Amino acid sequence: ATPSLPDLPALKEFAMRFTPAALALSLLAAMTASVSLGAVHDPDPRAAALVAEGRAELSEGRTQAAIDSFEAALVVDPAFTDVYIDLAEAARAEGLQGKAIHYYREAQERDPSNYAAISGEGAALLEKGAIASARRNLSRLESLCGEGCAETRELAAAIDRGPSTTVLAAESVSPRDDVTKN
Repeated sequence: ATPSLPDLPALKEFAMRFTPAALALSLLAAMTASVSLGAVHDPDPRAAALVAEGRAELSEGRTQAAIDSFEAALVVDPAFTDVYIDLAEAARAEGLQGKAIHYYREAQERDPSNYAAISGEGAALLEKGAIASARRNLSRLESLCGEGCAETRELAAAIDRGPSTTVLAAESVSPRDDVTKN
C-alpha cells in the first residue's frame, strides 16, 4: 500500500483555526520578553554605596581603590550593569583601553542600547587608534539617540580631536655618557 497524501482541506482548516491563537501567543511572549528586558534594575543599596565610594576614589585619582570598590559592588549585586561602565572608566584612567573596551562590551551585552557604554567604547577605541571602529559606534549612537544626544556629541567631539597619541621628541631624550660594549 502506498502512503496517501494528507487531507488538504483538513490541513487548511487546522491552519485557519489555530494560526490566530498561535500568533496571539507568540505576540504575548514577545511583549513579555521585551518588558522584562526594558525593566530598570533597582540596585542593592550596599552595591550603590560601594559604587558611590568608588566614584569618589576615582575622582581623587585612586584608581586601584576605585576598581576594588566597583568589583566589590559587582559581588554584592552582579546584575548592576552600570558598574561595568565605572570599571571601564577606571581602566581607561589606568591607560588600559583594551580592558575598558571589554567592560563596555559587557555592559552592552546586558543592555544593548546603553548610550554611555557605546560612547565609552568608541572613545576607548579611538584612544587605541581604531578610528573606523569609533566611527561605527558614533553611527550606532546617532541611529539610537540622534545627534543631539550628549553621548553622541561627546564621541563626535573626541573623534574630531583625533586619537591622543603621545609623541616623544628626540630632543627630550638625552644620551647616556657611559656606553658599554656587549
